[in-house]
Amino acid sequence: MRATSFLIALFLALPSTWGQAVPAISIHPENPKYFLFRGRPMALITASEHYGSVMNRPFDFERYLDDAAKHKITLTRTFLLFRELQGARNPSSPCKPESPDYVAPFPRTGPGTAMDGEPIYDLDQWNPEYFDRLHRFLEGASRRGIIVELTLFSNTYADNIWELNPFRAENNKQAVEKISWQDYLSLKNPELARRQKEYARKIVQETSQFDNVYYEISNEPGGDIPGHASHTDIDAWQTEIARVVREELLRLNRPHLIAGQQAFTYSPKFRFALDETFSQPLFDIVNVHPLPDTVFGGQSYQLGNFMSKELMLSEVARFVDDVYPQKKPVVLDEDNTASIYRDAVGWTIHRKRAWTALLSGSHYDYIDFSITVGSETGTTESRQQIRSWMQHLSEFISSFDYVHSTLNATWVHELPAHVIASGLSVSGHDYVAYLGDLRETTDSTAGKPINGRINLSLPAGKYEVSLYSPVTGGYSPAVLIEGGRDATLTLPAFENDIVVRARRSEP
Repeated sequence: MRATSFLIALFLALPSTWGQAVPAISIHPENPKYFLFRGRPMALITASEHYGSVMNRPFDFERYLDDAAKHKITLTRTFLLFRELQGARNPSSPCKPESPDYVAPFPRTGPGTAMDGEPIYDLDQWNPEYFDRLHRFLEGASRRGIIVELTLFSNTYADNIWELNPFRAENNKQAVEKISWQDYLSLKNPELARRQKEYARKIVQETSQFDNVYYEISNEPGGDIPGHASHTDIDAWQTEIARVVREELLRLNRPHLIAGQQAFTYSPKFRFALDETFSQPLFDIVNVHPLPDTVFGGQSYQLGNFMSKELMLSEVARFVDDVYPQKKPVVLDEDNTASIYRDAVGWTIHRKRAWTALLSGSHYDYIDFSITVGSETGTTESRQQIRSWMQHLSEFISSFDYVHSTLNATWVHELPAHVIASGLSVSGHDYVAYLGDLRETTDSTAGKPINGRINLSLPAGKYEVSLYSPVTGGYSPAVLIEGGRDATLTLPAFENDIVVRARRSEP
């Protein structure tokens, strides 16, 4: 191996705790599945706005952050450059600003117009309005103790979306060489790659002083469209951008984490492989967008089709259980299986997937499409339901010593029909199990009450066992159970889900 290659490999492998000048959010030293933030454990749970807090000028992010903090949300995800094309499906997303309202890192100076009809960008200048807005947003999140995932780049998906990007040749004063959208996240154009790296450095320079941020290289990177960049080309580009980010962080003596996933394949079919994401040092945090044909360890997981109203709870549980031994935090990121359905059914699907993730040692990010410009706190219904339900989950997991827990759903067994269990335990002290109804919405019996008995296997000792409602956030009165032998607990009738908790009542 050449010396230069060796140094790059060594550099990428540096642990995320190097350079302790700034105590930024980091991997928890006692459990690599979780985070340490301001001296306390952190689990990431969010019903996030659709990533336009900074780019969308009319979006009132102070109102959004106030409501997020009120509902104990610990994470928000923010796109720094990419904006989505407006369309009939979810037209009011904050990530789809009107062209005059889109705030980019580069000023729109002209002369001439970009493909969206607004003045073209000057890539040789930085936009003061953008960075002022970015700073104010991060300061607001920091005051409220909310972590911000800063997403540097994104797949552009189609030519009409690529038309919106400041880096497209027709949109900037420098007329950077024309390329197709399929090659945007690659090193095929050296001048474009140089400017992408320059932009990444600038973002790090402007944001790394905040302790509540980590960086994602790219949202949903993908390759292998015939005649264009392969998935290995895309990952080579991700490695280069990550090298630049880490190099700048090292220069600034700022320790920060990098999140992401290896590039998926478009052809011959969509396939979301994760083995290298876990095994390689490129990413500190593994972001998983739950979709069909997610592949890890030779297994394929069907995690739900995009905006399909598919629950797929047993597959989600199988996946988070199987990746639990991997020594990186796992975020079910941008879960979109039912996010467009802003109703009790769609929100219940995401509540159940969120509890399954958290009670299996993962983290969870759901897009709350009830949050729009002018409705930055959601709607009355979403605040009463999904946003309050996420608050209950956040409060519950915060009451549990998850850092010292291990995966354990087997302490609850002989479950009623249609129920799957996910669980964690702090051996001999505290045991939690989430019982979720796995019936799909297409099942005519879905949502009908479940009751029956469960068996509990707890170590010797006395335990106070209570039930918890993910809907109300309330506990039932506790009953005393003697451990050391199987005990039977009769469940009251419940709909969709319930939590069982057993806490040792004596030293």
